[in-house]
Amino acid sequence: MGGTFDPIHLGHLIAAETARQQCGLHEVWFIPSCGPPLKSDEPGVSSQRRFEMVCGAIESNAAFRALDIELLRGGVSYSYDTVTELQRRYPRNSFSYIIGSDRINDLPQWYKIEQLAKYITFIGLERPSDPILIEMLPSYLKERITLIQMPAIDISSTAIRGKVSEGQSVQYLVPDSVLSYIRRYSLYES
Repeated sequence: MGGTFDPIHLGHLIAAETARQQCGLHEVWFIPSCGPPLKSDEPGVSSQRRFEMVCGAIESNAAFRALDIELLRGGVSYSYDTVTELQRRYPRNSFSYIIGSDRINDLPQWYKIEQLAKYITFIGLERPSDPILIEMLPSYLKERITLIQMPAIDISSTAIRGKVSEGQSVQYLVPDSVLSYIRRYSLYES
């Protein structure tokens, strides 16, 4: 599961656990991106802080793991490069990419998507507010996507950053460890 995780929130964790249970995944690896290619805005806090928040958020779930592979590589984070590296490091593992419905519709724009689709499957989290236009995708992608239902949770990192910036509470939107971290380092304050 990739993303900027700026910050990681309960929606991310619920999505990961939902995918793990419904698809029978052994583990879910959280991979914070250094610079996402399809987003125009830069992460609000450093990669090290985002990685530390992810580690704190997932520490109570033995099936969750954080990897800093993209952060160490630096630059724009392409999923193709990450998956290629993961397959080199873990040749006995098979990989799926957990992805929100908003990103599934963007898949045809991804870097080397045809090659990437040969190596992994995508677990698409359907959200009622963001319909997946599966019929609009090329056939090589359609056959590599497993759709699962995501609980309706309207939480976003953007909204969390905005609330913190405005001095509003984000308690119960992020794990307690992330809330403490945000407060300790005065993250996202204006």
